[in-house]
Amino acid sequence: MVRPVDLNSDLGEGFGPWRMGDDAEVMEQVTSVNIACGLHAGDPSIMAGTVALALSREVAIGAHPGYPDLAGFGRREIGCSPSEIRAFCLYQIGALSAIARAEGGRLQHVKAHGALYKRAAADELVAGAIASAARDMEEDLIIVGPPGSAFEKVCHAEGIPFAAEGFADREYSRDGSLVPRSVSGAVIDDPAKAASRAVRMVSEGRVLDIEGGEIFLIPDTICLHGDTPGAVQIAKAVRSALKNAGVEILPMGDFRRR
Repeated sequence: MVRPVDLNSDLGEGFGPWRMGDDAEVMEQVTSVNIACGLHAGDPSIMAGTVALALSREVAIGAHPGYPDLAGFGRREIGCSPSEIRAFCLYQIGALSAIARAEGGRLQHVKAHGALYKRAAADELVAGAIASAARDMEEDLIIVGPPGSAFEKVCHAEGIPFAAEGFADREYSRDGSLVPRSVSGAVIDDPAKAASRAVRMVSEGRVLDIEGGEIFLIPDTICLHGDTPGAVQIAKAVRSALKNAGVEILPMGDFRRR
C-alpha cells in the first residue's frame, strides 16, 4: 500500500503592495501552506489574508519563519546565534498563530525558510532552537525538514512530531542537499519532470540527483515552491500524477500525529 503524502507550498511571500506568485491558484492544489511571517517576506496584512484564504480552502496552515533579511529574501546566511534564532522564530510563529486563532484556525506545522532551513538541517543547535520555539507554543506543532537531518534527530530526541520533506521542483546534490539556486538547472520548471519525481519519491522512496545517481528519500510532504516559474502548472501536474498513481493526498497533520 502506498503511504499518503502532503503537498506543501511557501506562500504569502509578498510585502506591502508587492506580491509574489499566484497564491490562490497554487493553494487549490496543495494540502498545507507555509506562510511567511514578516522577517524574510510577508507583513501583517498579507499574513492575515493568506491565513483567511487557507481557511476558506480548508488547507492546513504552517509558519514559515526565516532570517530577519527582507533585502535578501532570507536566502543569505547571516550568522545569528541559536538563542537569537529561537527568539525570532518564537516571535514569527507566535504572530502567525495569533492571526490564525483570530480567524478561527490554528497552526499545524513549522517549516524554516531559505538559509535558516539549510543551516538547521546540518546543525543540531540551530535545529534545536527552532524546535524549542515551536514546542513552546504548546500547540503540538510538526517540524518539517529533510529526512535524516538535524531536524529529524532533534525532534526524535525531544518527542516532537516531524515530517520528512522532499522537493519535486528542485534538483538534489549527491549528498542529498538541494543544489544552490545559483547553479543552472537547480530549479525544475518542467511540470512533467516534477510530477514523475514526486511519484517516484512516494512510490519507490528514491529520487535522481543532478548527476544521475539515486538518493533514498521517503517524504511525508513534498514542497512545490510558489515562486517557481509555472508554479501553478507544476502543482497541477504533481497532484494529478500522484492521484493517478493511487496516492492519497492529505495534510501532514492527518497522518504524522497518528
